Amino acid sequence: MKQIYGPLLGAIVALLIIFPVAAEEDDGIHRLVLQVSDNDPQKMTSALNVAANVSRHYSAIGEEVEIKILAFNAGINMLIDGTSPVQKRLSSFRPSMPNVSFLACGNTINSLARKHGTKPELLDDVEVVQAGVVTLMELDKAGWTIVRP
Repeated sequence: MKQIYGPLLGAIVALLIIFPVAAEEDDGIHRLVLQVSDNDPQKMTSALNVAANVSRHYSAIGEEVEIKILAFNAGINMLIDGTSPVQKRLSSFRPSMPNVSFLACGNTINSLARKHGTKPELLDDVEVVQAGVVTLMELDKAGWTIVRP
């Protein structure tokens, strides 16, 4: 018996070193990503409404929540200065929701730059990620909840 368990235990330890188990940190913070991928003002407004409602809910019960709104494909228009259909709302929304951040897909921005000859100017404080869908996959793996309003 001893001969079987020794090598088996060694193999398990080796596998855990090679393929570590992803351990989600349980720090009590709720994490939500809202996907915006359509150039639809109603969906953009819905994403903002969901973010505000979720934020208020957890604040009311004394818990923390971190929310990211990730825009890619046609949804990138939500975060473009001067053309965002929700820009006026964002100007009042953002200061009142410090736990909500905005991410823009770099691949989408680069596609627009190739198409129009110049990169679109994003709203202030928008973080550019390399690839929106990859970011969603990574956040999902890290334990974030993904919703597409």
